[in-house]
Amino acid sequence: MYAIIETGGKQYKVEPGQTLEVEKLDVPEGKVTFDRILLCADGAQVTVGTPTVPGATVTGHVLAQVKGDKVLAFKKRRRKDSQWTRGHRQIRAQITIDEIVVK
Repeated sequence: MYAIIETGGKQYKVEPGQTLEVEKLDVPEGKVTFDRILLCADGAQVTVGTPTVPGATVTGHVLAQVKGDKVLAFKKRRRKDSQWTRGHRQIRAQITIDEIVVK
């Protein structure tokens, strides 16, 4: 069984027991529930939402809030002796999917 969820403006394919990193969640470490389920599939039966599947939820728990890889922004103006570099590390949440429930 798997589902497509939407969180942080991105879509993820999740299965029970899977660990993944998503955009920062405003929840402390512990249980989290996703209710924007776009698709659920269980064997041969596939349920596609319009835009979401009614009554479907995905539950999991937050393991940690960690910083992602550094993204560098570099800008240079040729022949002007002008350049700058900025670095940024986005905070991401590591979650483990516990179960997918379709009603």
